[in-house]
Amino acid sequence: MGQIYEALKHAIREKDAVALITEVQGPNPGAKVLASDEQVVGSLGDSNLDRVATAKALDMLQHGAISTVHYGPRGEEEGTEVELFIQSFAPPPLMYVFGAVNLASAVVRIGKFLGYRVTVCDARKVFATKERFPEADEIVVQWPNEFLETAKVDRRTAICILTHDPKFDIPLLQVALKTKAGYIGAMGSRRTHQKRVDNLVEAGVSDEELDRIMAPLGLDIGASQPEEVAVAVAAQIIANRNGRPGGSLKHSDGRIHAKPEPEKVPG
Repeated sequence: MGQIYEALKHAIREKDAVALITEVQGPNPGAKVLASDEQVVGSLGDSNLDRVATAKALDMLQHGAISTVHYGPRGEEEGTEVELFIQSFAPPPLMYVFGAVNLASAVVRIGKFLGYRVTVCDARKVFATKERFPEADEIVVQWPNEFLETAKVDRRTAICILTHDPKFDIPLLQVALKTKAGYIGAMGSRRTHQKRVDNLVEAGVSDEELDRIMAPLGLDIGASQPEEVAVAVAAQIIANRNGRPGGSLKHSDGRIHAKPEPEKVPG
Protein backbone atom coordinates (compact mmCIF):
# COMPACT_ATOMS: atom_id res chain seq x y z
CA MET A 1 0.00 0.00 0.00
CA GLY A 2 2.90 2.30 0.73
CA GLN A 3 4.05 1.99 -2.90
CA ILE A 4 0.67 3.24 -4.11
CA TYR A 5 0.67 6.28 -1.85
CA GLU A 6 4.24 7.12 -2.81
CA ALA A 7 3.31 6.87 -6.50
CA LEU A 8 0.22 9.05 -5.90
CA LYS A 9 2.26 11.64 -4.03
CA HIS A 10 4.82 11.69 -6.84
CA ALA A 11 2.08 12.07 -9.49
CA ILE A 12 0.47 15.00 -7.68
CA ARG A 13 3.85 16.67 -7.21
CA GLU A 14 4.71 16.23 -10.90
CA LYS A 15 1.17 17.21 -12.02
CA ASP A 16 0.61 13.86 -13.71
CA ALA A 17 -2.97 12.65 -14.26
CA VAL A 18 -3.74 9.49 -12.26
CA ALA A 19 -6.82 7.63 -11.03
CA LEU A 20 -7.07 5.87 -7.67
CA ILE A 21 -9.32 2.79 -7.55
CA THR A 22 -10.45 1.56 -4.11
CA GLU A 23 -12.47 -1.58 -3.50
CA VAL A 24 -15.27 -0.53 -1.14
CA GLN A 25 -17.18 -3.80 -1.15
CA GLY A 26 -16.14 -7.24 -2.37
CA PRO A 27 -13.61 -10.01 -1.66
CA ASN A 28 -10.79 -7.53 -0.92
CA PRO A 29 -12.21 -4.38 0.67
CA GLY A 30 -9.60 -1.66 0.90
CA ALA A 31 -7.54 -3.00 -2.02
CA LYS A 32 -6.28 -0.24 -4.28
CA VAL A 33 -4.93 0.34 -7.77
CA LEU A 34 -3.32 3.53 -9.02
CA ALA A 35 -3.66 3.87 -12.79
CA SER A 36 -2.19 6.26 -15.35
CA ASP A 37 -1.20 6.17 -19.00
CA GLU A 38 2.32 5.25 -17.92
CA GLN A 39 1.84 2.67 -15.19
CA VAL A 40 -0.52 0.62 -13.04
CA VAL A 41 0.41 0.06 -9.39
CA GLY A 42 -1.38 -2.33 -7.05
CA SER A 43 -4.09 -4.97 -7.49
CA LEU A 44 -7.71 -5.63 -6.51
CA GLY A 45 -6.94 -9.33 -6.19
CA ASP A 46 -8.04 -10.53 -9.64
CA SER A 47 -6.28 -9.81 -12.92
CA ASN A 48 -9.51 -9.55 -14.95
CA LEU A 49 -11.03 -7.14 -12.45
CA ASP A 50 -7.81 -5.14 -12.49
CA ARG A 51 -7.96 -4.89 -16.29
CA VAL A 52 -11.61 -3.83 -16.47
CA ALA A 53 -11.37 -1.39 -13.57
CA THR A 54 -8.18 0.18 -14.92
CA ALA A 55 -9.76 0.72 -18.34
CA LYS A 56 -12.78 2.36 -16.69
CA ALA A 57 -10.57 4.53 -14.49
CA LEU A 58 -8.46 5.74 -17.44
CA ASP A 59 -11.64 6.60 -19.34
CA MET A 60 -12.95 8.59 -16.36
CA LEU A 61 -9.59 10.27 -16.04
CA GLN A 62 -10.15 11.95 -19.43
CA HIS A 63 -12.98 13.90 -17.78
CA GLY A 64 -11.42 14.37 -14.34
CA ALA A 65 -14.35 12.43 -12.87
CA ILE A 66 -15.08 10.55 -9.65
CA SER A 67 -17.68 7.80 -9.38
CA THR A 68 -18.70 4.53 -7.78
CA VAL A 69 -18.94 1.57 -10.19
CA HIS A 70 -19.97 -2.08 -9.79
CA TYR A 71 -18.62 -5.31 -11.31
CA GLY A 72 -18.63 -9.02 -10.70
CA PRO A 73 -15.70 -10.52 -8.75
CA ARG A 74 -13.81 -11.19 -12.02
CA GLY A 75 -14.75 -7.89 -13.63
CA GLU A 76 -18.07 -9.03 -15.11
CA GLU A 77 -19.88 -5.96 -16.47
CA GLU A 78 -23.29 -7.23 -15.32
CA GLY A 79 -22.10 -8.04 -11.81
CA THR A 80 -22.77 -5.99 -8.66
CA GLU A 81 -20.85 -7.89 -5.98
CA VAL A 82 -17.80 -5.63 -6.19
CA GLU A 83 -18.16 -1.91 -5.52
CA LEU A 84 -15.26 0.32 -6.55
CA PHE A 85 -14.70 3.99 -5.83
CA ILE A 86 -12.69 5.68 -8.58
CA GLN A 87 -11.19 9.10 -7.99
CA SER A 88 -9.33 11.15 -10.58
CA PHE A 89 -6.42 13.38 -9.69
CA ALA A 90 -6.24 15.43 -12.86
CA PRO A 91 -4.42 18.73 -13.40
CA PRO A 92 -5.59 20.84 -16.34
CA PRO A 93 -5.10 19.00 -19.65
CA LEU A 94 -2.36 20.23 -21.96
CA MET A 95 -2.76 21.90 -25.33
CA TYR A 96 0.25 22.50 -27.55
CA VAL A 97 -0.20 25.03 -30.34
CA PHE A 98 2.61 24.79 -32.88
CA GLY A 99 3.02 27.78 -35.17
CA ALA A 100 2.73 31.38 -33.94
CA VAL A 101 0.42 32.35 -36.81
CA ASN A 102 -2.65 34.59 -36.66
CA LEU A 103 -4.99 31.63 -36.16
CA ALA A 104 -2.99 30.54 -33.13
CA SER A 105 -4.24 33.46 -31.04
CA ALA A 106 -7.86 32.35 -31.42
CA VAL A 107 -6.97 28.70 -30.76
CA VAL A 108 -5.13 29.74 -27.60
CA ARG A 109 -8.11 31.70 -26.34
CA ILE A 110 -10.60 28.89 -26.90
CA GLY A 111 -8.17 26.36 -25.45
CA LYS A 112 -8.04 28.40 -22.25
CA PHE A 113 -11.85 28.66 -22.29
CA LEU A 114 -12.03 24.84 -22.40
CA GLY A 115 -9.72 24.59 -19.39
CA TYR A 116 -6.46 23.62 -21.07
CA ARG A 117 -3.00 24.72 -20.04
CA VAL A 118 -1.88 26.15 -23.37
CA THR A 119 1.67 26.32 -24.73
CA VAL A 120 2.59 28.10 -27.97
CA CYS A 121 5.75 26.84 -29.66
CA ASP A 122 7.51 28.26 -32.71
CA ALA A 123 11.14 28.30 -33.83
CA ARG A 124 10.80 31.94 -34.90
CA LYS A 125 11.54 34.22 -31.97
CA VAL A 126 10.06 37.29 -33.62
CA PHE A 127 6.59 35.66 -33.74
CA ALA A 128 6.54 33.60 -30.54
CA THR A 129 6.12 36.40 -28.00
CA LYS A 130 3.99 37.01 -24.92
CA GLU A 131 2.81 40.25 -26.47
CA ARG A 132 1.18 38.35 -29.36
CA PHE A 133 -0.21 35.57 -27.16
CA PRO A 134 -0.94 37.07 -23.73
CA GLU A 135 -3.46 34.33 -22.85
CA ALA A 136 -0.96 31.49 -23.34
CA ASP A 137 0.45 29.86 -20.21
CA GLU A 138 3.82 29.34 -21.86
CA ILE A 139 5.68 30.56 -24.94
CA VAL A 140 8.48 28.35 -26.24
CA VAL A 141 10.99 29.38 -28.90
CA GLN A 142 12.29 26.05 -30.18
CA TRP A 143 11.99 23.72 -33.14
CA PRO A 144 8.57 22.09 -32.59
CA ASN A 145 9.72 18.47 -32.89
CA GLU A 146 12.58 19.05 -30.46
CA PHE A 147 10.22 20.60 -27.92
CA LEU A 148 7.63 17.82 -28.22
CA GLU A 149 10.25 15.10 -27.79
CA THR A 150 10.62 16.07 -24.13
CA ALA A 151 7.19 17.64 -23.43
CA LYS A 152 4.65 15.96 -21.18
CA VAL A 153 1.90 14.28 -23.22
CA ASP A 154 -0.97 12.02 -22.16
CA ARG A 155 -4.32 10.93 -23.61
CA ARG A 156 -5.93 14.24 -22.61
CA THR A 157 -3.38 16.27 -24.58
CA ALA A 158 -4.44 18.22 -27.68
CA ILE A 159 -1.77 18.95 -30.30
CA CYS A 160 -2.69 21.65 -32.83
CA ILE A 161 -0.20 22.01 -35.69
CA LEU A 162 -0.66 25.35 -37.47
CA THR A 163 2.84 25.73 -38.92
CA HIS A 164 1.74 24.72 -42.45
CA ASP A 165 5.36 24.20 -43.46
CA PRO A 166 6.84 20.77 -44.32
CA LYS A 167 10.16 21.49 -42.62
CA PHE A 168 8.23 21.88 -39.36
CA ASP A 169 5.21 19.64 -39.96
CA ILE A 170 6.87 16.39 -41.01
CA PRO A 171 9.36 15.95 -38.14
CA LEU A 172 6.76 17.28 -35.68
CA LEU A 173 4.11 14.79 -36.79
CA GLN A 174 6.62 11.94 -36.63
CA VAL A 175 7.13 12.76 -32.95
CA ALA A 176 3.45 13.49 -32.23
CA LEU A 177 2.30 10.16 -33.65
CA LYS A 178 4.57 8.32 -31.23
CA THR A 179 2.77 9.92 -28.26
CA LYS A 180 -0.55 9.03 -26.65
CA ALA A 181 -2.06 12.44 -27.40
CA GLY A 182 -5.83 12.22 -27.70
CA TYR A 183 -6.00 14.82 -30.46
CA ILE A 184 -3.54 15.60 -33.25
CA GLY A 185 -4.80 18.20 -35.71
CA ALA A 186 -2.89 19.77 -38.60
CA MET A 187 -3.80 22.84 -40.63
CA GLY A 188 -3.67 22.84 -44.41
CA SER A 189 -5.68 22.20 -47.55
CA ARG A 190 -6.47 18.68 -48.71
CA ARG A 191 -3.72 18.97 -51.31
CA THR A 192 -1.24 20.12 -48.67
CA HIS A 193 -2.22 17.27 -46.40
CA GLN A 194 -1.87 14.71 -49.19
CA LYS A 195 1.70 15.90 -49.78
CA ARG A 196 2.22 15.68 -46.04
CA VAL A 197 0.91 12.12 -46.01
CA ASP A 198 3.18 11.14 -48.91
CA ASN A 199 6.19 12.47 -47.03
CA LEU A 200 5.20 10.67 -43.85
CA VAL A 201 4.68 7.38 -45.70
CA GLU A 202 8.18 7.73 -47.17
CA ALA A 203 9.42 8.25 -43.62
CA GLY A 204 7.87 4.94 -42.55
CA VAL A 205 4.67 6.14 -40.84
CA SER A 206 1.93 3.47 -40.90
CA ASP A 207 -1.64 3.86 -42.16
CA GLU A 208 -2.92 3.37 -38.60
CA GLU A 209 -0.75 6.23 -37.38
CA LEU A 210 -1.77 8.47 -40.29
CA ASP A 211 -5.43 7.90 -39.42
CA ARG A 212 -4.87 9.67 -36.11
CA ILE A 213 -4.17 12.99 -37.85
CA MET A 214 -7.17 15.31 -38.04
CA ALA A 215 -6.45 17.18 -41.25
CA PRO A 216 -7.68 19.54 -42.42
CA LEU A 217 -8.26 20.23 -38.74
CA GLY A 218 -11.66 21.22 -37.38
CA LEU A 219 -15.26 20.21 -38.00
CA ASP A 220 -16.93 21.12 -41.29
CA ILE A 221 -18.99 24.16 -40.25
CA GLY A 222 -17.94 26.53 -43.03
CA ALA A 223 -15.53 28.43 -40.78
CA SER A 224 -13.40 31.13 -42.39
CA GLN A 225 -12.42 33.71 -39.77
CA PRO A 226 -9.80 32.73 -37.14
CA GLU A 227 -12.36 32.72 -34.34
CA GLU A 228 -14.69 30.51 -36.37
CA VAL A 229 -11.89 28.10 -37.20
CA ALA A 230 -10.95 27.96 -33.51
CA VAL A 231 -14.55 27.02 -32.66
CA ALA A 232 -14.43 24.26 -35.30
CA VAL A 233 -11.18 22.95 -33.84
CA ALA A 234 -12.51 23.06 -30.27
CA ALA A 235 -15.68 21.23 -31.31
CA GLN A 236 -13.60 18.54 -33.02
CA ILE A 237 -11.44 18.11 -29.92
CA ILE A 238 -14.54 17.62 -27.76
CA ALA A 239 -16.19 15.24 -30.24
CA ASN A 240 -12.99 13.23 -30.59
CA ARG A 241 -12.61 12.96 -26.81
CA ASN A 242 -16.17 11.70 -26.45
CA GLY A 243 -16.06 9.36 -29.44
CA ARG A 244 -18.69 11.31 -31.35
CA PRO A 245 -18.73 12.02 -35.11
CA GLY A 246 -19.47 15.72 -34.65
CA GLY A 247 -22.60 15.90 -36.79
CA SER A 248 -25.80 17.83 -36.13
CA LEU A 249 -27.85 16.65 -33.14
CA LYS A 250 -30.95 17.13 -35.31
CA HIS A 251 -29.89 14.18 -37.45
CA SER A 252 -28.61 11.89 -34.69
CA ASP A 253 -30.28 9.35 -32.41
CA GLY A 254 -29.65 8.35 -28.82
CA ARG A 255 -28.40 10.40 -25.89
CA ILE A 256 -27.47 14.03 -26.39
CA HIS A 257 -24.68 13.64 -23.83
CA ALA A 258 -22.21 10.80 -24.19
CA LYS A 259 -22.55 10.01 -20.49
CA PRO A 260 -23.93 11.68 -17.37
CA GLU A 261 -21.98 14.77 -16.47
CA PRO A 262 -19.05 13.59 -14.33
CA GLU A 263 -18.33 15.15 -10.99
CA LYS A 264 -15.17 17.21 -11.22
CA VAL A 265 -12.33 16.93 -8.76
CA PRO A 266 -10.46 20.16 -7.99
CA GLY A 267 -6.94 19.92 -9.32
